[in-house]
Amino acid sequence: MKLQSETTGRGPPLLLLHGWGLHSGAWTTLLPQLSQRFRVTCVDLPGHGHSAPLPPGAGLEEWAEAVAAVAPRSAAWLGWSLGAQVALAAALAGQEIGRLVLVAATPRFVGAPDWPCGMDAATLAGFGEALALDHRRTVRDFLTLQLRGDCRAGALLGTLRAALAQRCEPDPESLRAGLRILADTDLRHRLAMLQQPALVIAGERDRLTPAEAGRRLAAGLPEGRYLELPAAAHAPFLTHPEAFLGAVTTFLLDEKAIA
Repeated sequence: MKLQSETTGRGPPLLLLHGWGLHSGAWTTLLPQLSQRFRVTCVDLPGHGHSAPLPPGAGLEEWAEAVAAVAPRSAAWLGWSLGAQVALAAALAGQEIGRLVLVAATPRFVGAPDWPCGMDAATLAGFGEALALDHRRTVRDFLTLQLRGDCRAGALLGTLRAALAQRCEPDPESLRAGLRILADTDLRHRLAMLQQPALVIAGERDRLTPAEAGRRLAAGLPEGRYLELPAAAHAPFLTHPEAFLGAVTTFLLDEKAIA
């Protein structure tokens, strides 16, 4: 099964991976600028947008493999939230990836006694229970949570909801699979295996993946760099597009420019 992907622009290859419940339309506002410097491939994750679901039981490794099957060779991978975990899994599986940009990312989504910068497991489980009752409302509530804390949340929530409405509704079973990935994945002890230069971009006010999680992720990567955007929440590419684009472009075209 081949995932839906679209490619535009000219330059070094760059793959974009969206977050849970959305699709590649989330990148629409960035594409005009990115496509001037990169050949950009946007992928719909399994069961999201125009991509068909993977077979039942497919987990993070299978999602990463499906994405790799449509990824340009040696492309840089930019993943946001769940998309960042897919990018990390693909890199750990030995896929041919040039560089990594990990946005609102964490090696472990849920909290633990030795991981205080994660979401409460009961809160995430609540989303799973709500999916069974009303998956449309659950996705809308999750979008609201992503922007909570940002001063422009109201206007940007409309942008995310409009983007979501541009394509097919996500497959409910794929939404549940995505939540299982977020609940079960813990990549902390494998980060040292990654040799790609990686830029971790975090929002200071992120309520889903706190900035401290991104800081620890970057510290655990042999070639990790960290950038925290003040006053940003879980979608810094929407709330702080100029700073975001500047950092990504600088890192991908001249990795030594960000220490």
